[in-house]
Amino acid sequence: MRNTLANFFKENKSLLIFISLMLVFRSAVADWNDVPTGSMKPTIVEGDRIFINKMAYDLKVPFSQQTIVKFADPIRHDIVIFESAAANKRLVKRVIGVPGDVISMNKNQLVINQQHASYKVMAREKDFVLTEESVAGESRLIRTRIPVGQHNYSAMTSFKEFTVPEGFYLMMGDNRDNSADSRAIGLMPREEVIGRSNKVAFSLDYEQYLLPRSERFLKAI
Repeated sequence: MRNTLANFFKENKSLLIFISLMLVFRSAVADWNDVPTGSMKPTIVEGDRIFINKMAYDLKVPFSQQTIVKFADPIRHDIVIFESAAANKRLVKRVIGVPGDVISMNKNQLVINQQHASYKVMAREKDFVLTEESVAGESRLIRTRIPVGQHNYSAMTSFKEFTVPEGFYLMMGDNRDNSADSRAIGLMPREEVIGRSNKVAFSLDYEQYLLPRSERFLKAI
């Protein structure tokens, strides 16, 4: 048995080294992540596979969340992949608030450090409105069921002003009325961060027999 294993490793040494290096690379340097839900629509859609830059913020021990070197912290507008203990799964959301930010939201309208976000309707879908949200020097498209400012008060569309504490981040999906984010699971601890994404690797259409969406290949997000 030992001779058989020894021969196997000897004959496949190069392949095994390559596989090991690839696993380490995917664990600590870069990887891709499947997106099965629409919580980040319209920026990311179901079936997208997004690149993850795992060295955007930290260098970590492979196959762990233990940080060796810290390079930077997430900033507002970043799309961050994190391992949520509260949700018990990996999530992809956008950074809305960083430590020290004073934030509130009323009927989906954000206020960050006394700056009220402005909103411009860009398109209408069957049951949703696509709106450009601009605040704190950043703009992005968000998706809501009805125009911002016209929602009834709820825990998802409105929350009272608070200050984001040190070591935590307010995370939200761009699909504001359909995202289990910090409004549902609480703030993201800094140590849960896996990496940052700014590009779709490739995309498969779940509604069309997993056919590729070529227009979304390498699309910036």
